[in-house]
Amino acid sequence: MTMTAVEVMKAILGNPKDIDNVSNLTTHDVVYVSLNYSNPELKRVMPWCGTAHGPEAIVKTFVDVERFWSIEAFEPEAAFGDGTNAAMFGSFTYRSAVLGKQVTSPFAVFAKVVAGKCSYLQFMEDTLATTESFRTGGEWTIHSDPDGGEIAI
Repeated sequence: MTMTAVEVMKAILGNPKDIDNVSNLTTHDVVYVSLNYSNPELKRVMPWCGTAHGPEAIVKTFVDVERFWSIEAFEPEAAFGDGTNAAMFGSFTYRSAVLGKQVTSPFAVFAKVVAGKCSYLQFMEDTLATTESFRTGGEWTIHSDPDGGEIAI
């Protein structure tokens, strides 16, 4: 019996560091988008960011995430889908390995699954919050509000 799109997505996220698990649930050329399509500045902070291909890219991302942070909580809150698409929303709490800073972020996952195999997986989070867990100093000067002035972060 073929698994539903939601079941496939949950099974990948249930054991994302096991290459056999991920390979059995994905196409050989699965597209994995981690946090953005391509952002060189963010990739300097989190090297797994961007678009990659193959089950190995998924596994490497989750292995690297556990090198950079300890995962204190991963709490899915909702998962749903149709015949091909699946989505999951929740939150996680990480503690940075180097600085020991804790952060909690919402997450969203989107998967495309055909005939029991995931061909596209996208993982999103609050990258401003997670990047802050690595911050050692400095400030940004930001001007976002058209009616306001600059702010320092």
